[in-house]
Amino acid sequence: MPRVSINTPAPDFNLTDYTGKAFKLSALRNHKNVLLVFNRTFA
Repeated sequence: MPRVSINTPAPDFNLTDYTGKAFKLSALRNHKNVLLVFNRTFA
């Protein structure tokens, strides 16, 4: 993944949420602030 510079849009990516549904970062593009938490403790 490329480096992200300050004040530039983050690159789009796809993940699966905790319920198994697909999530795409670009779905939140028009929100003012987005906080992502990558929890590594799920088994």
